[in-house]
Amino acid sequence: MNGANGEHLGWPGIVRLGLVQMAIGAVVVLTTSTINRIMAVELALPAVLPGMLVALHYAVQMVRPRFGHGSDVGGRLTRWVIGGMGILATGGVAAAGSVLLMSVTLTAGIVAAVLAFALIGLGVGAAGTSLLVLLSKRVAPERRPAAATVTWVMMIAGFVVTTAAASRLLQPYSHMRLLELATTVSVAAWVISALAVWGIEMPETGRSRDSNGTRPGFRDALREVWHEPLARQFTTFVFISMLAYSGQELIFEPFAGAVLHLTPAQSAGLASLQHGGALAGMILMAVLGPLASRARTGGSRDWMTAGCIGSAVALGGLVVAVFVGSAWPLRLNVLCLGFANGLFTIAAITCMMALCAVGGPERRGIRMGLWGAAQAVAFAFGGMISSGAVDVSRAVSHSPLLAYAWVFAGQAVLFLTAGAISASLGRITSAVVAPERVPLEVAPAHFAGPGH
Repeated sequence: MNGANGEHLGWPGIVRLGLVQMAIGAVVVLTTSTINRIMAVELALPAVLPGMLVALHYAVQMVRPRFGHGSDVGGRLTRWVIGGMGILATGGVAAAGSVLLMSVTLTAGIVAAVLAFALIGLGVGAAGTSLLVLLSKRVAPERRPAAATVTWVMMIAGFVVTTAAASRLLQPYSHMRLLELATTVSVAAWVISALAVWGIEMPETGRSRDSNGTRPGFRDALREVWHEPLARQFTTFVFISMLAYSGQELIFEPFAGAVLHLTPAQSAGLASLQHGGALAGMILMAVLGPLASRARTGGSRDWMTAGCIGSAVALGGLVVAVFVGSAWPLRLNVLCLGFANGLFTIAAITCMMALCAVGGPERRGIRMGLWGAAQAVAFAFGGMISSGAVDVSRAVSHSPLLAYAWVFAGQAVLFLTAGAISASLGRITSAVVAPERVPLEVAPAHFAGPGH
C-alpha cells in the first residue's frame, strides 16, 4: 500500500515504533514514580517537592511546538526521536544521581533534581512529538486506531516491566542500587529506541518552506497554525479533556478511603479495575475504529465524543455514589469510567494523527507539538487543581462528601464541554482515510478562515 510518503508500515514496523513508546514509559515511570517515592519516604522530604518535580517535567513540554517545527524544517523525524531519547536517558540517570546527592547535601541535590526533571520533560517532548508525527506519516489510515492502541499498550507494558524490575532489584534498597538501575534502564531505552527507528523513515520529499522557498521561522509557523480554526479548536479540546482526565488520578483513591471507607488494598483494587477498563476501551477502539472509517461515519471523532460523554456519565455516577454509599454498584461504575477513558484516549490520538496534516503536511510537527503541549500543561495542572479543589470545597462545606461530589461534578462538566467541542469539529472521516487531500472536506465552511 502506497501513501504520499512511500509504503505504509506493516505490523512489525508499528511494533518497532511501539518499542520507542515502551522505552519512554520505562524511563518516565522510574523517575516520576519510584524516585519520587524515595524522595518522600526514604529521604523524608516534603511531598510537595516530588510533586513539583513531576509538574516541572510536564511544564517544560510546552516547548513541544518548537521541537515539531524543528522536525518540519529539518525533514528528519528519527533524528529527533533518537536525540530526544538521549536527553531523556540523561535525565533519568541524573534524577537517580540527584537522590544520591540529596543524601549528602540537600540543596545541591534539589538543584540537580530540577535540572534532571527538566531534561526528562525535554526528552519526552522531543521524542514523543516526533514519534507521533512518524506514526501519522507511515501508518495507513485504517490502521491508525490499532496502531495507537499497540503503542500505548506497549507504553503501559514499559511501566509494568520497569516497576516489577525495580521491586526486585532495589531489595535491599540503597541509593547506589537505584543509580545502577536507572542507568541500566535509561541506556537500554536509548539503545532500543535507536535500533527501533533505524531505517524506518522514508526519504523526505518536501520540507516546510514558505512560498518564496525559504524555511519559515518558528514564530511565523506557530502563528500560521494557530490561525487555523480546526487546529485551534482541537487544541482547546485536548486541553479541556486532558484537564478532566488527569484530575481523576490524585483524588480517586483518597475518595475511596475518606468517603467510602475502603482499605488501601481495596482502593488499589478499584484503581486496578479502572485501568483494566481503560485497556478494554483501547482494544475496542482498535477493533471498531477501522470499521467506522470504512463506513464513512464520523469515524474516530464520534468515538472521541462518545468517550467524553461516557466519562462524564461515569463521573456523575461517582457523585451519586457519594450519597448512596455501599448500595451503589461502585465496581461497575469504576469499570465504566476506565472504559470510557480508554475509548476517548485512543480516539483522540487517532484524530491527532489524522488532523496533523490538515491544512498542509509541511506543518505536521508543529501541529502535533501544539496538541502535545496542551496535553502536558493540562497534566501539569490537572492533579493540583482537583486536589486543591477538594481541600477548598472541604473547608467551605465542612463535609468531605460534598467536597468530592463537587469536584467529580466539575470534572464531568469538563468532559461534557470537551464532548461538545469534539462533536463540533465536523466530519473527519476523510482525514482518517487520506489526510493530505482533505483541507476542505474535513472542516465545514464556517471553519475556513482567510487564507486557509
